[in-house]
Amino acid sequence: MPSVMGLLEERELAARQRVEALRVGLEQTQERWQRLVIARETVGEVLSAPAADGPTQSAEAASPVAAPRASPAT
Repeated sequence: MPSVMGLLEERELAARQRVEALRVGLEQTQERWQRLVIARETVGEVLSAPAADGPTQSAEAASPVAAPRASPAT
């Protein structure tokens, strides 16, 4: 029959291993979270920046163009 101390040591070891596994998972999850935060901030900065260097539309290109009318057949 195992001793009480032996059983407690086994449980302590199992708990310590579980805590270590959870710490590793927590670190990985925190790193992923930080990458997502950085990505969100970067996208926000890009979307809020003025498009000074990007292509611009002139007034002519921005206005709709009417299609030519077909001449009535006679």
